[in-house]
Amino acid sequence: MLTDPNFDPFLQCEDTCNHVHGIDLSHYQGEVFWETVGENTKMAYVYLKATEGGDRIDAQYERNIELAHRHGLKVGSYHFFRPKTPVITQLENFMTQCRPGEQDLIPMIDVETTGGLSSEAFCDSLHAFLGLIEEAYHQQPLIYTFRNFYNRHLVGQINDYKLMIAMYTEEEPVLADGRDITMWQYTSHGRIVGIRGSVDKSRFMGNHGLREIRFNHIRHVGKNVSFFDVRKGVGK
Repeated sequence: MLTDPNFDPFLQCEDTCNHVHGIDLSHYQGEVFWETVGENTKMAYVYLKATEGGDRIDAQYERNIELAHRHGLKVGSYHFFRPKTPVITQLENFMTQCRPGEQDLIPMIDVETTGGLSSEAFCDSLHAFLGLIEEAYHQQPLIYTFRNFYNRHLVGQINDYKLMIAMYTEEEPVLADGRDITMWQYTSHGRIVGIRGSVDKSRFMGNHGLREIRFNHIRHVGKNVSFFDVRKGVGK
């Protein structure tokens, strides 16, 4: 590794600090060698892309979640939010793929675009979707976004939600409103044995830890809310 011209000690910071680290993956990484990942990685968790918008399903999701579990990783699923797509359609897409019994971690919602909507329309759409996710899974989702996107569009809008903030610098991110950050995605160019190409890596900030994003199956037991149950409540 020391002879690698692309070696950057910062990208290997999970080796030199005490924070809990993890990764997120999608079809962009192709087929992952999960046995190798499980044997070699120091990553404590992995978020897998499940869906996007109303009809996109990640081509590697089913394989990734099965094999990541098999080889001992704590797994969560994420949805890429499309503000202009009807929220009930997005919910149906996500619920079809992201089954509660397969989740170790709370759902994560990837928020990176306003879709060209006004600030009010964008926030209304996002709030509606987050509410549906919480009703369906009985967990408050984690929100992933970039620092600059948060500062421009989300200040004061999602104060009750835990955040994973993406910012690819050596300094920890600070938000315009100074609010607490649970997790920091610190690089999009990480390397993991068993995964081709670059990987997004993240870690917990401060005293935050894995317990805060664990899926609470006790809370979900007995409720068994289906997509149709949630849909009945829309508009009430």
